[in-house]
Amino acid sequence: MQRRHFLETASALICSIPFGFSVSFAEETSPKTEWPDAFTQNKRLGRGVNIIGYDPLWRDRSRARFREEFFPLIRQAGFQHVRINLHPFRDNPQGGEGAGLRPEYLETMDWAVDHALKAGLLVVLDFHEFTAIGRNPDKLKDRYMACWQVIAERQKNRPPEVLFELLNEPNSAMTPELWNQWSREALALVRRRNPKRTVIIGPGQWNNIAALDKLELPADDPNIIVTVHYYSPFDFTHQGASWAGKADKVGIHWGSEEEKAAVRADFDRAQAWAERHKRPLYLGEFGVYDKAPQEDRVTWLQFVTREAERRGWSWAYWQFDGDFILYDIPKNQWVEHILKAIIPE
Repeated sequence: MQRRHFLETASALICSIPFGFSVSFAEETSPKTEWPDAFTQNKRLGRGVNIIGYDPLWRDRSRARFREEFFPLIRQAGFQHVRINLHPFRDNPQGGEGAGLRPEYLETMDWAVDHALKAGLLVVLDFHEFTAIGRNPDKLKDRYMACWQVIAERQKNRPPEVLFELLNEPNSAMTPELWNQWSREALALVRRRNPKRTVIIGPGQWNNIAALDKLELPADDPNIIVTVHYYSPFDFTHQGASWAGKADKVGIHWGSEEEKAAVRADFDRAQAWAERHKRPLYLGEFGVYDKAPQEDRVTWLQFVTREAERRGWSWAYWQFDGDFILYDIPKNQWVEHILKAIIPE
């Protein structure tokens, strides 16, 4: 996400049984399975939340903050999907030949997908190694492609409720032009084992709305959702964040008619692009850091989520716990004013 740039025999019955049904890794999806189109998938995604990107469970399950019971809790709160932030490089530091993914890492991924599906949630598997790739794409390209080959193979029998996101926030040395090349190659690789799965691809420059015009997608592949992220104005959404160089820059307010008009203009620009290119839009990340004035934080979140929904976009709040906090794990409770802002009663 922009704030850190300074840091898968089941038959057609799958579609007719209750959505909470879980397809285990060993089960195969029949070629007869009804695969929803991208626009239908985007509606099914609806409201979501980013999870477990920075949880110790990826290295050591005994140290996990996120627990199994949180999946149904998220569904009961009104969310329809989770965006699982994967860091294959960080959590498999030894690397080695090919993808270098440890069996334990892949088992943790399976655990998360299994329990999310069981809870009735769609799943976005998001390749979140934007920092490393942004710094040195040439060095990491072979490993990136190898990782997707492993993930695509391992998840190939998952139902349509599992979606792939090729890369979070391409940035820096991963220019929009280079990302167009990478995304074509990665998509072709994924399509070998997942010909109809919905794939999410965003523009360069941190999935910025302003970079949509540079995004090139294959016209013959309709099973694509386009993602954008939104943290504007940055001085407001990231106030108090030390990693953004704003530790002492607090007390910034938001909510004037001019500021709301700026958000509408940004979203209208994205919507116009989506309509021209006939692609659905997914607001894959947005949020306001915890240090912002809470009343203004709630106002921004209410406004952004309702404006996204008014245009038919799906969205995923950043994030469940950690920072931009939505759920207080030590207290075992939702941060109610934030939850109510994005999912009104």
